Amino acid sequence: MTGLFQVPAGLMPLLLLGLVLAGYLVWLVWSALTSPIPLLYNVKSVFVRWRATLATVLGVALVVTVYLLMQAMAAGLEKSSANTGDPRNVMIARKGSTAESSSQVTREQFRILKYFPEIARDERGRPLVSADLVVIMNLPRRNGSGEANVTMRGVTPLGRELRPQVRLVAGRWFEPGKREAVVSVRMAERFANTDIGQRFKTGGHELTVVGWFEGGDSAFDSEMWMDADEARSIFNRHNYSSVLARAAPGAAQALIRRIESDRRLPLKAEPETQYYAEQTRTARPIRILGSFLATAMSIGAVFAAMNTMYASVGARTREIGTLRVLGFRRRTILASFNLEGAILAGLGGVLGCALAWLAQTLCVAFGVRFGTLSFNTFSEVIFQFRVTPALLMEGMLFAVAVGIAGSLLPAIRAARLPVIAALRAV
Repeated sequence: MTGLFQVPAGLMPLLLLGLVLAGYLVWLVWSALTSPIPLLYNVKSVFVRWRATLATVLGVALVVTVYLLMQAMAAGLEKSSANTGDPRNVMIARKGSTAESSSQVTREQFRILKYFPEIARDERGRPLVSADLVVIMNLPRRNGSGEANVTMRGVTPLGRELRPQVRLVAGRWFEPGKREAVVSVRMAERFANTDIGQRFKTGGHELTVVGWFEGGDSAFDSEMWMDADEARSIFNRHNYSSVLARAAPGAAQALIRRIESDRRLPLKAEPETQYYAEQTRTARPIRILGSFLATAMSIGAVFAAMNTMYASVGARTREIGTLRVLGFRRRTILASFNLEGAILAGLGGVLGCALAWLAQTLCVAFGVRFGTLSFNTFSEVIFQFRVTPALLMEGMLFAVAVGIAGSLLPAIRAARLPVIAALRAV
């Protein structure tokens, strides 16, 4: 599909599930509206046995909340990567490397790259290119709960200009040759000895924190920065990890082709935004875990809905018999009870979505961030919940599916009740 009707591949399963459930719900509502049984009867029936209804609604809400929060964590990780980079920049790394920490670009290669005509220049005629060194080091946590790996990025003087989303918020930038570093505010909140003026030890040397920066909710919020050549000396690295270049207007693809066709440069090049958008493998295990937990918990929610609806069928046996005597068809009764289950779970879905949205709102209001291990760099990655409209729709579809599945067997039982036996029930 193209143009206005193009659907992202990741949303296609959700769209198909939504269409199937929407079609079934339309049939249920149509069956209820076109029968003499008023739709209000189904709505009121949900609230008659309010204790069982409340238990089922809370159960479904809990399942939806857990599922949404797990998926929101993965969405937050993906957003931090997708929010990183400038579309004018080209990321250059060694062919075959999966992350900057596993890449090498020699100083000779850097000198060759600097003078490619496709690279933009500043007002002083300097090529807008930066060689970076990315290393992983170990630091103690601020709360004393142990240690964790963190990412230290060494940047050359133009590195800051190539990353406009990074801005200094306290202190000053580091000066080359003085063993100084700047730390993201998010990292400073989580690791010890990272306040301005404090020192931490790494690579056998002490670095002084002289400033804090904000990364604009990007991957740079999970980093510390220092001078690239000083980092090579401290960490005993002969080469750089990657090169970031600002392409001249309209020359990005030409620069990429030139780099990848140059036999002197066993390097790969791609837009910086594309490079970071692909660094989302950390989110996959969280999505898998969230789906597993939701599946396991949904089984319990289905049984809770089923128990409530079976109790409803048992308590309304005489009503069902009366409906059958009055000429209501089995299909109508099945649709009526199945619709009640969907309404029941829909209430739980609304509550679950509201709780997930509230959790995100509180995290944003109080500046709460979360950290996890990156499977690309094996260092700490900081992110925030991200409850998107697509996730909320997914949660509602999930809840309605649970309600329909949980009420289907009780609805079939209600539709198949013998008329005489139903009328004789006390």
